[in-house]
Amino acid sequence: MLPLQILIDGFAISSLYGLGAIGFTLIFGVSGVLNLAHGGVMLIAALLGWALAGEAGLGTYLGTPLGVICGMIAAYITYFMVVRPIQRSTAIPREEKEIFVLTGTLLWGIMIQQGMAYLFSDNPITMRPLIPGVASIAGVRVPYNEIMIAAVCWIVIGLLWLFVNRTKAGKALLAASMNPRGLTLLGFELSQIYLLAWTIYGVLAGIAGVLLASFLGVSTNNTGQLTASAFSIVVLGGLGSVSGSLMAAYVVGYLETITAYLIAPTLRPLPALLLLVLVVYVRPQGFLGRR
Repeated sequence: MLPLQILIDGFAISSLYGLGAIGFTLIFGVSGVLNLAHGGVMLIAALLGWALAGEAGLGTYLGTPLGVICGMIAAYITYFMVVRPIQRSTAIPREEKEIFVLTGTLLWGIMIQQGMAYLFSDNPITMRPLIPGVASIAGVRVPYNEIMIAAVCWIVIGLLWLFVNRTKAGKALLAASMNPRGLTLLGFELSQIYLLAWTIYGVLAGIAGVLLASFLGVSTNNTGQLTASAFSIVVLGGLGSVSGSLMAAYVVGYLETITAYLIAPTLRPLPALLLLVLVVYVRPQGFLGRR
């Protein structure tokens, strides 16, 4: 039954990775930002959601959406306090702004990690499952919460697809990733498009954070690993390619699950990093290239 267990668990964690990576990809595609504070944003959503649900006594059903809102606020702070000031600065040469943004988000992510460690320590925490109980699938015991997590991830991904392809605002986001200058000529404000992109990113990262906390659990020590996993997935799939990121999320998710079951749980991040090095050498544009 081990292969089926790996198949089910790998699907759930891959769906979570895919949800988080889509937000990471969206930010890069629209505004050209590689947000190295990504793990910190997820961590804020997870830890504050856990604290509000348990320590504050609000319960899981109220603490979880509040955790998502906290993740969205963290994304806003990242944009307004770190990214936008650098992008609008006249003191920084244009060709150096990208490295300044990378450095700024990296340092902001470290600040989040240290701040959360001060507030919550570095002990792992796990949120109560949204749906208790266990199902039996072909003799394999699968928590209902795990099934719900995979379903929620794909529902959110589906809603995002509908938004991008069926609404005016969504199509503006898509156009901004292809030709931002042309979009301004049509009367759109790029600042509003960027704000929309960061809002969606914050919601996606927040959902991924609280769901991860109720599935595998999180600690402040996971911040770098969460960012590295998202970065690996986005590079493997092709920078800016949403479909490539989804494909890469399942490759990475299953590699990590197989490693955790067959070798050691502590080594689960290793295959993704090795695959990243291999892809960078063999196919640097990623699985599908930019879309």
